[in-house]
Amino acid sequence: MATATVTVEQISSTASRGNARGHQLVMDRPETKGGTNVGMMGGEAVLNGLGGCFMSNLLAAAKARNIELKNARADIEADMADAPSRFTAIRMSVSAQCNPPEELGKLVAVAEHGCITVNTLRAAVELSIKVV
Repeated sequence: MATATVTVEQISSTASRGNARGHQLVMDRPETKGGTNVGMMGGEAVLNGLGGCFMSNLLAAAKARNIELKNARADIEADMADAPSRFTAIRMSVSAQCNPPEELGKLVAVAEHGCITVNTLRAAVELSIKVV
């Protein structure tokens, strides 16, 4: 079985830096939550990870099928609960210029099926993805 690894290290009294394959992501809290706002919060990083994973699968699916895809965008919002803090539902809206246009829904379905993050989160929260 394949594995994925990251390292997250403290870089200040409120911030950390994640490292994966030489790529870095700084995470922190906003000032209103006691941080210094030098990076996104961990939950925002989770949502960005979802969007990035989905998008890489969407672009790969289009390329593999020789379908022209431009201006692809995923807007993601999540409902949050307290005690414990967590996402209870995540909604992603996907838009793009696709040629031919009728292929976008099929590409979204392929990307949704192939995305590690979608497959992981779907088992934990209500997760929906739609074309807009």
